[in-house]
Amino acid sequence: MKITRRTFVGTAAGVAVAGMLPTRLFAQAKKPASPVTITIADVAGNLALTQGMFEAYASEKADWVSSFAFTKAPAPELPGKIKAQQAAGKVDIDLVLTGTDALSAGLDQDLWIDLAAHKAELPNLESILQPQAFKMQALAKDHGVVVTYYPSGPLLEYMPDKVATPPKTAQELLDWTKQNKNKFLYARPANSGPGRTLLMGLPYLLGDSDPRDPVNGWSKTWDYLAALGENIEYYPTGTAVVFKELGEGTRDMVATTTGWDINPRALGIVPAEAKVQKLDGFHWVTDAHYAVIPKGVSDEKMAVLMDVINYILQPKQQAIAYDAGYFYPGPAVKDVTIDMAPQESQDVIKEFGREEYADWIANNPLEVPLEPKQLVDAFRIWDEKIGAKKG
Repeated sequence: MKITRRTFVGTAAGVAVAGMLPTRLFAQAKKPASPVTITIADVAGNLALTQGMFEAYASEKADWVSSFAFTKAPAPELPGKIKAQQAAGKVDIDLVLTGTDALSAGLDQDLWIDLAAHKAELPNLESILQPQAFKMQALAKDHGVVVTYYPSGPLLEYMPDKVATPPKTAQELLDWTKQNKNKFLYARPANSGPGRTLLMGLPYLLGDSDPRDPVNGWSKTWDYLAALGENIEYYPTGTAVVFKELGEGTRDMVATTTGWDINPRALGIVPAEAKVQKLDGFHWVTDAHYAVIPKGVSDEKMAVLMDVINYILQPKQQAIAYDAGYFYPGPAVKDVTIDMAPQESQDVIKEFGREEYADWIANNPLEVPLEPKQLVDAFRIWDEKIGAKKG
């Protein structure tokens, strides 16, 4: 099957206009005097999951939004850009779609609007979000809303013709990289979902003293990553490069997640026969994408954004998040099943999904990522101790 995110989004948009949750769960925002243009910056690849939802909103509510303008940027670059706009008193980004990386950096720099004052305009998140997604919501500190969710990883992905016996433990992975120098790869954690999932998952795998404290509780993790780094050629600045190199045969094994396993195979970037492996005793480190609003956005646009967030959290729209497996499963809200997704999405998951994922998700612990401050610390220490050794 040939599928691209662009064609999928076009297919999904038509589905998104139908269906609502009961109105008691959703608030009504104030309609603008005239339609507005909303600029959305995506630093998480989230538009692959949600662009169809936004386009459906614009189609259905043309009296609210004249259009959405979509931009993309690397997560580490956006906070500085927004801070400069705020200092100049001219914020031209209305909504940011981010993972925990830029969410945390923005919280650290006080960039995002506190949504606690807008609670009445938002849905009852505890009522509608999946339990683990609601735990992820706590990381936003009332400064964002979870819009997509998945259990993530860390997992290993490998080519079976190159790796006859995949590692089953962290020590076996280290030993394998010593015997197969430069054949394992992961990207810089500050700009990579699989990279930061591996980073946050290792303290559980290695039995570190405090998996929630990268400064004082990760001595085994930092030693392990330093040893692993001796067998890694370089650290890409983005995840896509990792899977391109796996697909091309430059690397034989990479750090992955459920979505980064399924989607590149569906897109033909990685051969369909690639396999995945979990390490003994691993804990899932869950992940989510958030909608956050920079300080400086006008009150009129703020009301529209509250309405947009309500809209994309409805089950019919959330079903679009199954996408081509990019953030598998994807929906953040309860009771959104694969049979509600567009047919093309169902076909992708049937062909490229893995039966073992349901068992692994049900029978291994699920941990939320680090708190924002600790995540910023983890990124900083990795950059200084691990990344800097490769220039």
